[in-house]
Amino acid sequence: MSSDRVRRGMSIAVVLVGVFISAVDMLIVNIAFPSMQESFSSASLTDLSWVMSAYAITFAALLLPSGRWADRSGRKRVFLLGLGLFTAVSAACAAAPNLEVLVIARALQGVGAALMAPSSLGLLLGLFPPARRGIAIGLWTAVGGVGSAAALPLGGLLAEIDWRWVFVVNLPLGAAALLIGGWTLRRSATEGGPVPDLLGIAVLAASVAAIVATISQGQVWGWGSAQVIGLSVAGAIGLVCTVRRGLRHPAPVIEPAILRIKPVALGNVATGCFFVGVGAMAMSTILFLTQVWRHSTLRGALEIAPGPVSATVFAVPSGILAVRYGAHLVGLVGGVFFAAGGLWWTFALDATPDFTGHFLPGAIIGGIGFGLILPPLAAAATLSLPPERVATGTGMSSMSRQIGMAIGVAVIASVLDGVPDLDDFRTAFLIMAGAGLVSGLALFAIGPVRPSAPPGTGGDNQSEHVTQAATR
Repeated sequence: MSSDRVRRGMSIAVVLVGVFISAVDMLIVNIAFPSMQESFSSASLTDLSWVMSAYAITFAALLLPSGRWADRSGRKRVFLLGLGLFTAVSAACAAAPNLEVLVIARALQGVGAALMAPSSLGLLLGLFPPARRGIAIGLWTAVGGVGSAAALPLGGLLAEIDWRWVFVVNLPLGAAALLIGGWTLRRSATEGGPVPDLLGIAVLAASVAAIVATISQGQVWGWGSAQVIGLSVAGAIGLVCTVRRGLRHPAPVIEPAILRIKPVALGNVATGCFFVGVGAMAMSTILFLTQVWRHSTLRGALEIAPGPVSATVFAVPSGILAVRYGAHLVGLVGGVFFAAGGLWWTFALDATPDFTGHFLPGAIIGGIGFGLILPPLAAAATLSLPPERVATGTGMSSMSRQIGMAIGVAVIASVLDGVPDLDDFRTAFLIMAGAGLVSGLALFAIGPVRPSAPPGTGGDNQSEHVTQAATR
């Protein structure tokens, strides 16, 4: 085996490790809350919810600015900086002496994840020839999506030891990836360009942070409270100002030409909708298994595992099929399968425990849909972009994913508030099904996606590329 092939394989592994650990840490702490309450006995569940919200807020707020920075300054540099910060702060999370330190460390961990996520797909696409980009997208989406889906079962296993292990597990993976990545990853050939709008970046980050904070904490604060109304208004005004500023600034954080590309716009809508369903699924399934069927947290986490396994099996073939037959067709099939999993649970589950006959089929069907739709979502949001905008497009798609997930969790928290009954859980599963179907239809409405030139091949002037892409 040649040294170049070894280096390429190690580079792929480094990128995928970063994608996996950042996705896992979005949800893995949820299942560790009971263990955390034992360590921080004076903390309420509201206080503990900030362990998740702090990560979600900084992660979502900085995804698009990080993508813009990676496109200009270099994906390798930004990815390794994010990986190093994420790994170092994971150690701080594991060693946190009190809840305040843990929340601050989680916010910084979200910053590290936000630096990694947008640059990762651009790095990965540069490691594959044009004809095999479907495999690259399949790998990226499979690892990221499975990381999100596997967070609960993995967290359940680790929390049985101690909640601190959900952070300790990041240390060997992150440290090894950081050392290897510094040697194997190559700089992209398309980096450079004018300095982006720093004020616009700050306003966008603050606006997204306000919106995600509202969604994450709305149930706790009260949807009609001054905090929720104030942050919602501030976030909306900030987004409007960012878009208006983008029409005048020579290097805006959100380029109007990108937003006018049909696959990018609809791809982000589809991503947000789908991850509303993922958030609904992640929260409702573990609560159903532990509250209705009275299974232990560990048992419930293991019973969820067939879904992520099914998603893993189908994600890479989906990327190949999306290139061959069209992301819109494969995405529609994936959305229908995901919706069918939710509908199965809606009508099959009852108060009598029957894992094999009632729960498992829905997990497998929904998992197949999960795996099938993820590569088309990534392809729609990024493939039609010019090479020097891949990280920006990935950041936008990842931001849609996190906001959708936060909305899904918040909605299900409202539906299942108090002591939920079977009808409440059926409503939750219907929300999952509806989100999956809408996402699949949005992808189908895009039609065939025409890819731009692959990253690393150079190209013409950046603004000319974006203009050409916007007119497709």
